Order: sequence, then C-alpha cells, then structure tokens
Amino acid sequence: MTDVLRPLERRILALRDQGVETAEIARRFKRSEAFVERVLAWTEIPRRKVPHHRGHSPLERRVLDLRAEGLSYDEIGLKFRRGPDHIRRVEGYAHLRGDLGLV
Repeated sequence: MTDVLRPLERRILALRDQGVETAEIARRFKRSEAFVERVLAWTEIPRRKVPHHRGHSPLERRVLDLRAEGLSYDEIGLKFRRGPDHIRRVEGYAHLRGDLGLV
C-alpha cells in the first residue's frame, strides 16, 4: 500500500511505526501535531493501485496522436510554438518510455 503514498506520508508512517511520538514527528517536519494526525488519517483512505503520474505526458500523447494523423514535425511545432527538432525529441522520448515499459 505504501507504494502509492507520497514521500511525506511514507516518512511519517515510518516514524510512527518506529514508535516516534506525534509531537516529535511534528517537530521534525516543522508542522503542527494536527497536521501530522491529518496525514496519518489520509493514509488510511484507499487509493488507486497505480500512481497517477504513470503514462505519457499530455504533450507526448498529443504529439503521438498528431503524428499518427500524419502531421509533420514542422506542422506540430507550429501548433506548440516549438521547433521541429523539439517535437522530434518529444516523440522519441515517448517511444523510449513505451519501449522501456515506463508508461
């Protein structure tokens, strides 16, 4: 379950599991005890199994879609106010991430 939590949430949970008092956790993070208690309560809320940041970025998705429609790098570059080399790199990164299984 902890793989879908934010780093702050994971660290607070780890400290609590080590037996550190809520007041001490709050002091270490320079936050209030109420904040730490809220974070601990939030960790109990069910989350999606896959972190939301997975997949292609919106720009990568749009570039891949436009390339699939047959638009050239120059045409796509005009839409995004970028050069064709930039668009070519974005497409390359998208394909690389897909090949590595990062999407």
